[in-house]
Amino acid sequence: MYQIRTYNKISDKGLSRFPSEKYSVGEDIGQPDAVLLRSQKLHNEALPESVMAVARAGAGVNNVPVEEYTQKGVVVFNTPGANANAVKELVLAGMLLSSRGIMQGRDFVGGLGHMSDSGEMSKLLEAEKKNFAGSELAGKTLGIVGLGAIGSMVAEAALALDMNVVGFDPALSVEAAWRLPSEVGRKESLQALLGEIDYLSLHVPAIEPTKGMINAEALALMKPGAAIMNFARDAIVVAEDVVAALNAGKLRQYVCDFPEPCLIGHEKVIALPHIGASTAEAEENCAVMAVNQLRDYLEFGNIKNSVNFPAASMGPLTGGCRLTFTNENVAGVLGNVLSVFAENDVNVIDMMNKSRNDVAYNILDFDARPSDSVIEAVRSVEHVTSLRIICG
Repeated sequence: MYQIRTYNKISDKGLSRFPSEKYSVGEDIGQPDAVLLRSQKLHNEALPESVMAVARAGAGVNNVPVEEYTQKGVVVFNTPGANANAVKELVLAGMLLSSRGIMQGRDFVGGLGHMSDSGEMSKLLEAEKKNFAGSELAGKTLGIVGLGAIGSMVAEAALALDMNVVGFDPALSVEAAWRLPSEVGRKESLQALLGEIDYLSLHVPAIEPTKGMINAEALALMKPGAAIMNFARDAIVVAEDVVAALNAGKLRQYVCDFPEPCLIGHEKVIALPHIGASTAEAEENCAVMAVNQLRDYLEFGNIKNSVNFPAASMGPLTGGCRLTFTNENVAGVLGNVLSVFAENDVNVIDMMNKSRNDVAYNILDFDARPSDSVIEAVRSVEHVTSLRIICG
């Protein structure tokens, strides 16, 4: 029976996909085969040696020590796209809030509780409404940095609102490119994008190349009166530089899902408590995807949507036996492993070899389970770091 340790509240719609006859699931599992979580920070958590995989029900994995787990041969999964619609809708809300005096008008009306004469209130509102005027989104230009699952959905929605859309993504995949509406103008650099936009929406992961990408230098390139939507990660924006731009009138509004102390109370900041993916639908979608990926890996050795291992799938195991092994991505390892099987008259009926950076992952199918001595010989091949046997 597979053991799954959970952190945080995971949607029952996802957890119900673990068959009770094959899985034990709970927060108190002592020696788990896999870990399923949402926002729990694992950097200071001791990882049991039994863990083979970690799945985060969400896109970002900054709460998981990915590099450390990679060295231990632990596959880390995320769920890209599962919460994309929820984030897209909040980005649209952010743009609408930043384009009109909606929040300010609400606060003004909320302070009129002392008034009892509706006629007097109506006159006051008519006189004051000019203070909350704004502009329409139609005809404005939205710049999107990061054109993956969320970015492409934001682009499509903005086009439907008659906005002009331009985007920049230095790592745009072929799959993402096919998803992207043809009306989106592609820019070759962040600098080229910033100078012509009225709104900026950020959808890149918090990694070293994106850290502090929206800083004083980048802000100086933007048109006066632009607004920024940051529903990606706080690390990609230098908050102090944003405050300086707001104070100088260079930037009109900053809407974010990641409040920082210097932003609190600023009249031109709308800061939300990290609710981008906080919808019932998004939590269900993320949980279902995470559970499906864990099951596919634990039961069949297949990998999809891993942030540290290559994608590799040979479908379900319908009979016989499957061996998977991970190795350092150096020349000759697969050949040495296959030599072990050849020398012991073990026939490989199907196989797959994939690599990603310093990690190589292999799936091999057999008619029958290789002997323990053969398995140990493979395990002893130089640069092989982990090995599993899965039999039908």
